[in-house]
Amino acid sequence: MKEKIIAFLTDTVKEMKKVTWPSKDELRESTIIVLAVCGIIAAFVFGVDWVVSTLMKVIL
Repeated sequence: MKEKIIAFLTDTVKEMKKVTWPSKDELRESTIIVLAVCGIIAAFVFGVDWVVSTLMKVIL
């Protein structure tokens, strides 16, 4: 069991060395895109909710 854990950790370290991490600029750009898309989706959901709520008040 101990050997399997050591082998797993060794393989994990080897794989982590192969990873290409994003630069600060790439990370910043991706973060801005994600936040913008989240904001757009939130605004859309808010708008749909407001329209449905208003229609329900008018109907009922």
